[in-house]
Amino acid sequence: MTFCVQQADMRWTDVEDIALALAERFPDLDPLTVRFTDLHRWVCELDGFDDAPDASNESKLEAIQMAWLDEYRRSR
Repeated sequence: MTFCVQQADMRWTDVEDIALALAERFPDLDPLTVRFTDLHRWVCELDGFDDAPDASNESKLEAIQMAWLDEYRRSR
C-alpha cells in the first residue's frame, strides 16, 4: 500500500515529511549511497517543497538522510 505523504509548503525543517516523500519516490535506493548534492536537488524538486534552496545546510541534509534511512530500513 502506498500513501501520498507530500504536503503543501514543505520546508527544510519538515524532515520526516521530506524523508517519507523521498522514500516514496525512491523506494529501492539506499539513502546512504546518495551524495548531499543529489539529496539537495531531489528535495528541491519534490512536489510541495517550498523553501529557499540556500536555506539548507549539511546538518539539515544529514537529518533528512537519517530519517529517510529509517524509512528505508523499515520497508525491508
